[in-house]
Amino acid sequence: MPTPGINSQLRNAELGFRVQGAPKTVPLNATQTIFTVAGGRIMVGLLYGVVTTIIGGTTPAAKLVATPTVGSANDMCTVLTITGDEVGTMFVLPVAVGSALIGAAAAGKSGSASGPGLGGQIVAPGTIGFNDSAADATGAIQWSLFYIPLDPATTVVAN
Repeated sequence: MPTPGINSQLRNAELGFRVQGAPKTVPLNATQTIFTVAGGRIMVGLLYGVVTTIIGGTTPAAKLVATPTVGSANDMCTVLTITGDEVGTMFVLPVAVGSALIGAAAAGKSGSASGPGLGGQIVAPGTIGFNDSAADATGAIQWSLFYIPLDPATTVVAN
């Protein structure tokens, strides 16, 4: 039977290192930095958020955005409407750029969410942000990132 230590080793071998931020209030028609990548590129093993305060507002649409230190910001996924998402609802970054943010689509959706599978998006040094399109959005989300450093001096911190 696996122990917590073995579970941690297996998770790190499969998904990479884990960084988790504190719950953050949903931004109002803006992009909010959730992680900062420095020193080199990373491959995202898994990036997901868990709703900690119910999401409200007039049809907030959410996406994740990578903003490199050098270059232009790019959407990591297309938007997902998150209106009324309950505490425990999970959002997951898809493997393919241009795919929709993964989230449950019906009431009672806090039990599970699809994972992205193996591999992941490569992110340059800069920031990973959460963007919400509604000016009246409410709620909070806690984000977790599992990553594999692709360059020797790479670090990632939660903001």
